[in-house]
Amino acid sequence: MSFDVYRLPDEYNELREAIRALADNKIAPYASDVDDRSRFPVEAYDALRAADFHAPHIAEQYDGAGADALATCIVIEEVARACASSSLIPAVNKLGTMPLILGGSDEVKQRYLPPVARGEAMFSYGLSEREAGSDTASMRTRAIADGDEWVLTGQKSWITNAGASRYYTVLAVTDPDGPRGRNITAFVVEDGDEGFTYGEPERKLGIKGSPTRELLFDNVRLGDDRRVGPVGDGLKLALRTLDHTRVTIGAQAVGIAQGALDHAVAYVKERRQFGKAIADFQGIQFMLADMAMTLEASRQLVYTAAAKSERNDPDLPFFGAAAKCHASDAAMRITTDAVQLLGGYGYVKDYPLERMMRDAKITQIYEGTNQVQRIVMARHLLTG
Repeated sequence: MSFDVYRLPDEYNELREAIRALADNKIAPYASDVDDRSRFPVEAYDALRAADFHAPHIAEQYDGAGADALATCIVIEEVARACASSSLIPAVNKLGTMPLILGGSDEVKQRYLPPVARGEAMFSYGLSEREAGSDTASMRTRAIADGDEWVLTGQKSWITNAGASRYYTVLAVTDPDGPRGRNITAFVVEDGDEGFTYGEPERKLGIKGSPTRELLFDNVRLGDDRRVGPVGDGLKLALRTLDHTRVTIGAQAVGIAQGALDHAVAYVKERRQFGKAIADFQGIQFMLADMAMTLEASRQLVYTAAAKSERNDPDLPFFGAAAKCHASDAAMRITTDAVQLLGGYGYVKDYPLERMMRDAKITQIYEGTNQVQRIVMARHLLTG
C-alpha cells in the first residue's frame, strides 16, 4: 500500500511557497491600512494580477492559468493569511464566473472569461436580496422578456466587490407565475449598463477592504446574449455554484486562522511574565495545541472538498457545506483565542489579531450561514 495519497504533490507546495512570499512581501504590509481606511486593496490586486493569481481557476482556453480547485484554495488560503479582504479578489472572481463555467454557452464564456483571466476586469455575484437571504427562491428581482431583450428591475444586497467589479452574475425571476425555484434565470450585467447603479458602501465589522454594496436595477435592458444557461435554470445553477465556492470560503477561513495562530505563537515565545516566556506555561500550550489541531482538521476537510469539487463528485454538496462550516467556526474560535493569548495587545490595532477576529466572523455568514450549511448536510444524509 502506498501512502503518497496523503501527501500533497510537490507542485502544490511550490505554489504555496510562491503565493506566501508574494502575500508576505506585497500584501501584508498594506493590510492594516486597507482595513483602517476601508479602501480596496489595489496593491494586492496589482500583485496578484502580475503573478496570475487573481483568477487562477479560469481554464487556459480562456487565457487563464488553469489552476484546479485545490490550487485555487491554496492561493486564497495564503492571501487570507495576510489579508482577508485581498483574498476576496480570487475568491469572488471564482464565485462570479462559476455560473458561466458550469452553465454558460460557449459564446458567453468566450466573451467574459478572458478579460477576467487577463486581469482586465473582476466578476461579482448577485443572488441575495433584502428580503431574500437564505430563502433565495423568494427573490423579487424581475427580468421580463421584451422581444429579444430582457428588462431587469429590482435590487441585490450584500454584493462583494460591488463597484470594483466590471461584471456581475445576477439572478432574476423570469416567470412570476411559474413554479417556485424553477422560474429564475441568470444573466450577466455589466458596469455601465443604462439603469444599473450601486448603493452606498456598507459600513462593516470586517473585510473592510472589500467593498460591499447593493446592486440597483431600473429597467436595465439586456440582450438574450447576456443570459447564462437555460431560462428557468438560474436557481439550480446558483446553488451548484455555491457547492463549489463554499470550499473557497473554507480556504479563506483556514488562511485567516493560520495567520492568527502564526502571530500568537510568535508573541507567546517573546512575551515574558513571572520570569519566563509565557509559552512555557502549560495553560498556554494547551490553547495553542487546540488551536493548531482544529486548524489542521479544517484544512484537511477543505482540501478533501476541493478535490471533490474538481471531480464534481455527487457528495460535493455535503463536503462543500462541511468544509465551509467547520473551517469558519474554527477560524472564529482560533482568532478569538489568539486575541486572548495576546491579552491587552490583542485588543488594539498595533497587532493584526483584532482585525483577523473581525474578518473571521463573516466566513460564518456569507455564501450561506452556518445554520444553512447544517441543513444542507442533514438533507444530504437523510436523502442518502
